[in-house]
Amino acid sequence: MPRATVLLVDDEENTLFGLGHALRSQGYALRFAAGPRAALELMDREPVDVVVSDYLMPGMNGLDFLAAVRERFPDTARIMLTGHADPSVAIDAINRGQIYRFLQKPCDRVELQVTVKLACDQLALERENRRLLALLRSSPELAARLEGEPLTPDR
Repeated sequence: MPRATVLLVDDEENTLFGLGHALRSQGYALRFAAGPRAALELMDREPVDVVVSDYLMPGMNGLDFLAAVRERFPDTARIMLTGHADPSVAIDAINRGQIYRFLQKPCDRVELQVTVKLACDQLALERENRRLLALLRSSPELAARLEGEPLTPDR
């Protein structure tokens, strides 16, 4: 499987640097955006597997941004970071944006690495499931075998 593309989104350059530093050794193709609008423009140009976004940013908060990502790019895993520990934000993030994980800032390096790895693993499984389901739907013979139906000569 080709390495995953991870987009890091934050309006603070130091945070982007720190996130990139934590993930650089993991073999991902890293992309950086200084805010939600720049991130969406980048995603229009190239596919992204995982987005890690801050919550508080000017112009559009991370929750609205990740909801837009969900709508426009549903095959992208979404992770939110915030330094503001408000449980209602976490609940809203999970419910509206279907966030894979919600992490507190400052984020532990290993926790970030594990979270992104697990998001990539889950994404790979979902993609493989969709591929197999499409194969199954395109082959009635294969579907019959899986259902345990006996094959007849005309099938």
